[in-house]
Amino acid sequence: MFKHLLFCFSLLSLFIVPSVQAESDSERVKMLLNEVDDLWRGQSSYAVTSMHVKTAHYERTMKMEGWSKGKEKTLFRIMQPLREKGTATLKSDNHIYTYLPKTDRTIKLTSGMMMGSWMGSHLTNDDLVKEARLEEDYTAEISFEGERDGQNIIEFSLIPRLDAAVVWGKLVLIILEDSHIPVIEYYYDEDMVLARTIEFSDIQLLGGRERPAVLTVVPADKPDEYTRFVYEELSLNVALKDSLFSLSSLKKR
Repeated sequence: MFKHLLFCFSLLSLFIVPSVQAESDSERVKMLLNEVDDLWRGQSSYAVTSMHVKTAHYERTMKMEGWSKGKEKTLFRIMQPLREKGTATLKSDNHIYTYLPKTDRTIKLTSGMMMGSWMGSHLTNDDLVKEARLEEDYTAEISFEGERDGQNIIEFSLIPRLDAAVVWGKLVLIILEDSHIPVIEYYYDEDMVLARTIEFSDIQLLGGRERPAVLTVVPADKPDEYTRFVYEELSLNVALKDSLFSLSSLKKR
């Protein structure tokens, strides 16, 4: 009788242990992805950044300040250069508006303009609207964990969920194993062809913790071009009124 019970317990454990392990692995992936997402997010934020764009035809640098509240509200306003000072972009829910101070005009971007370049960079207007959260919009698994190129890393492979409003066919994210700080992220299109990379570098104390101060976007088909964002200031969970993210606030300096 004892042997029979022991056998049954052993047989049952073959089903229970993998299930518990799978759940544990899933919770770990969820925790790590949320930690990465929350590096630059809070209930709200204020940031001062510079953006340097290099293409085959021009180079330009601008300095801007930006505010965000949740995932639905974002406002960017150019501070430099002087000729573009006051130009602003407002994201409210799924709508984007641009204010041009030279002509005192506010333009609502149409669906046909969403894939256009944002501020001449290698990001699109659509990137601003569809601000994805990795754990919510993708099914993820750890595809590699260990030492690579002299660093201990964790690599994630992420496939979009069927109901997710994202344009990518796959993401590959690499983070440092000890600090969970991202190193690089690869974006693949729906045909699984590499479309762009985002490199994270220059780890500094920003917003109360260490995080990358430099994000570099490189299009795969134009490897000599890039858009580089440098965080000069970052504050999270600041008090912001909803009225800041209104059409009337676009014109304010």
